[in-house]
Amino acid sequence: MADPDRPPAKDASPAPDAAPAPETAPPAVPVVAERGAPPPPTGVLGFLVRHQAIIVPLVAVVLAFAIGAILIRAQGFNPTYAYQLLFTHSFFTESGLLATLQKTTPLVLVGLAVAIPLKVGLFNIGGQGQLMAGGIGAAWVGYALRDLPAALLVVVAIAVAVLFGAMWASIAALLKTTRGVHEVISTIMLNSIAVGIIDWLINNGPLSDPAQPFPASHAVPEGARLTPLGVLPWGLPVALLLAVVVAWMLNRTTLGFELQTVGRNKFAAGYAGISATKTTLIAMAMSGALAGLAGAFELLQIEPYRYQNGIAGSLGFDGITIALLARGNPLGTIPAAVLVGAMRAGAPTLQFQVGIRPEVVDVLLAITLLMVSLPVIAKWIFRRHTVKQTQLAGSWGA
Repeated sequence: MADPDRPPAKDASPAPDAAPAPETAPPAVPVVAERGAPPPPTGVLGFLVRHQAIIVPLVAVVLAFAIGAILIRAQGFNPTYAYQLLFTHSFFTESGLLATLQKTTPLVLVGLAVAIPLKVGLFNIGGQGQLMAGGIGAAWVGYALRDLPAALLVVVAIAVAVLFGAMWASIAALLKTTRGVHEVISTIMLNSIAVGIIDWLINNGPLSDPAQPFPASHAVPEGARLTPLGVLPWGLPVALLLAVVVAWMLNRTTLGFELQTVGRNKFAAGYAGISATKTTLIAMAMSGALAGLAGAFELLQIEPYRYQNGIAGSLGFDGITIALLARGNPLGTIPAAVLVGAMRAGAPTLQFQVGIRPEVVDVLLAITLLMVSLPVIAKWIFRRHTVKQTQLAGSWGA
């Protein structure tokens, strides 16, 4: 029974014709910048920072050519005419263009051989030894299995070159993962070891051709020689395709993700179940395989189609310049390799037609390497400084 003195209860449901209360948006959370963090640069400086991957290599090349112009002028020659002659011969004559593309082929591959380990935080400067190992492996197979059909012999020689290069690079990887030997030290030593072993093999070892007046291996059979198609070397499309494949692998596959994760933070990668040891071995083996392939192409597509002293030249070391010019971007190794290949192909022309020593190209490449390395070195130094300051601040502020 209802209490007559109690007021009637109010109906909790809204009236039928009452409008529903508008929904109120949650209050905006103010974005607070991290204390002590500088504001992002704007204007011209901001543009330079955002596009430094392109601007830094361009500035390095321009400065290198400017300093090279001063050196050429000091020899009593016109630098404008010298540069014009250099690139005119390299790109606008048949022989020069062929030489440029022949140089570009191994340069793209050795550039990739340096760029892949960079993603893992490794600095492979053993491309020279790995290229030589691949070249001597191809020379050995090319002569020992000379009775095979020509097409099969080419495939086997390339496969063995790739295997030899991968094995030679894997030595440095094993020393790194098992004994903690820095890859820079081990790859430098392996370069010298490769030179010594190959000198013995082609001087008085089992691969020596006694009919030659200079130390050299036996020539590859004529049917297995990759003679160019006009001005196009056989290996160039392969090198360009591999650059695209490596870029796809690094950006679109699980393996690429693992390689780059280890390079950014191997401790976080280990916490996520990614083995730093495994990725180091894979990265160095891939690197050596690419350099070994470059050695095979140097042997099979360039006269005299035999391994002899100087066949590698400075290709392995030029790969370092190419990888840094490309900022570790596999696709960026292509234009960088074309530039370096053109300079290498045009260097003899400067000597024969103008009288400029061809070593000026070495100076240009060395200055380019120095200029393009400065931002990397500065970033590494300041990053270490920042880490130290952060540790100090954390310990005192705790």
